[in-house]
Amino acid sequence: MSSATSTVVAVRFFGSLREAVGCDTVDLDIEDACIAGVRARLASLLRADGLQALSGQGVRVCVNQTIIRGNVELRAGDEVAFLPPVTGG
Repeated sequence: MSSATSTVVAVRFFGSLREAVGCDTVDLDIEDACIAGVRARLASLLRADGLQALSGQGVRVCVNQTIIRGNVELRAGDEVAFLPPVTGG
């Protein structure tokens, strides 16, 4: 049995990002409970074009409906959302 603990978080994709990754929500079981851990787990699940879309300029990340910057710690049950760049005139 592994001594590493894991954390389950819900990951949501909105707008054009939902189209790029091919789904709107996925529950991830991650060992590294932070945004970097989410990105690493997504890298093992998504196609290259979906990953590229999530890494695009202007993509925002929210944790529990709060826009964050950087690599924040996560707890079981947290919701991580990827928001597409805002466009407009």
